[in-house]
Amino acid sequence: MAGAQAKCPSCNTRNRLPVVASGRPRCGQCQTDLPWLVDVSEAEFDGAISESPMPVLVDVWAPWCGPCRMVAPALEALASDRAGALRVVKLNADDEPTLSARLGVQGIPTLILFRDGAEIGRQVGALPGHQIGRWLDSALPG
Repeated sequence: MAGAQAKCPSCNTRNRLPVVASGRPRCGQCQTDLPWLVDVSEAEFDGAISESPMPVLVDVWAPWCGPCRMVAPALEALASDRAGALRVVKLNADDEPTLSARLGVQGIPTLILFRDGAEIGRQVGALPGHQIGRWLDSALPG
């Protein structure tokens, strides 16, 4: 996959975001931290998780899943609110069934939190945005 584009919250410049990157996402124009929200394929997954210098929240979802669609705006807001401190990666369970099985996903939506390539938290089922934020805060040390 080619990655995504993020609009800078400060200067409105459109920036390309690769799926796999080791740096901190910043606007090419004004250097403001960018929200990181990208779709990931099985081929990109391990690199996206292991090369990130910040925690990665993986959203395992499917287009037909109503609760998944309800969680999506909250994840977009989290990516924006925690720009430069959290990456959000979306994994379509229908497109990547082998990876979903490898991750042990049995229901969607499933949120899996990774740090330094290792899983540190998991939430199965939809939650309101503020509860997702609290769950992240409790799962992340410091």
